[in-house]
Amino acid sequence: MAVELWVWGAFLGLIITLLLVDLLVFHRRAHEVALKEALGWTAVWIAVAVAFGAGVWLWLGPGPGLEFYTGYVIEKSLSVDNLFVFLLIFSYFSVPKRDEHKILFWGILGALGFRAIFIFGGAALIERFHWVLYIFGAVLVIAAVRMVIRKEETVHPERNPILRLVRRLIPITFDYWKDNFFVRHKGKLFATPLFVVLIVVETTDIIFALDSVPAIFAITLDPFIIYTSNAFAILGLRALFFAVEHVLQRLRYLHYGLAALLGFVAVKIFISDFVKIPIEYALGITGLILLVATVASLAVPETPRAVKPPIKLPESVDPLGPQPLPSRKRARKASDPEPAKKSP
Repeated sequence: MAVELWVWGAFLGLIITLLLVDLLVFHRRAHEVALKEALGWTAVWIAVAVAFGAGVWLWLGPGPGLEFYTGYVIEKSLSVDNLFVFLLIFSYFSVPKRDEHKILFWGILGALGFRAIFIFGGAALIERFHWVLYIFGAVLVIAAVRMVIRKEETVHPERNPILRLVRRLIPITFDYWKDNFFVRHKGKLFATPLFVVLIVVETTDIIFALDSVPAIFAITLDPFIIYTSNAFAILGLRALFFAVEHVLQRLRYLHYGLAALLGFVAVKIFISDFVKIPIEYALGITGLILLVATVASLAVPETPRAVKPPIKLPESVDPLGPQPLPSRKRARKASDPEPAKKSP
């Protein structure tokens, strides 16, 4: 259904207002987010999403209201899997705890823009070429299989082509500079490791979006419902990260549940032209899958995950400016053994 432009404007105004209040009022100074604060913000973002869904229900009717809630639950549950990777990225780069919120804030701001491109582009394609929906279903099947067969989660920033391009364009300092993304020294601009982490988080989210965005097209083709449910699921991601950071490693079967969820959504896409699954059934099945995966995970004793050692950034640049790479050769000391002589 077509939504008037003023409604889009009001929604974007609401999102911008919430982000500004979060950044300029409650998180004006960088600090480590405590569990109590994270739980409070998680409750706030969920309450805002529930209230918005109630508004959609009253304004557009029960059908769109249920579609919003179903899309929100699916996107929220898939975003939990993203948190595993974000946790590994922060550990890999030894990000200070006080700076994690800033990374997630700007990362989510970028995600809102990229999701808009994917959603409106996908909706336009499906409207013109209905068979594209089946391609989305195939993408979900591949994503589900990948979740089932994947091994221990690892992070490989050095393989990120965007990061390699950034390193060619701008030098990077060796250490963090408070919570700055860039610093200037002797008239030359340097990126800090915090900006490197932001690039990795942004590109990682784009990859996740290729799996999660097609899932909601099985629920509805309305761009307004799709984008708003995505947006509220993403907005609460920061608080959710800090709230469940210490229990994420116990959700060892969550990826199996998410794989089953993606499989169910894919089946819904493939049979949509022949069998219509009521939206309330889809919401119930989604909740049941997530409940079973969560209960099964918490019932199993905790197993610690292996964490990779922190990355060492190139030593060709340090916070005080560029330095030459150290030579691989070193002068031989008098105490070193004499090199073996070759026999004639």
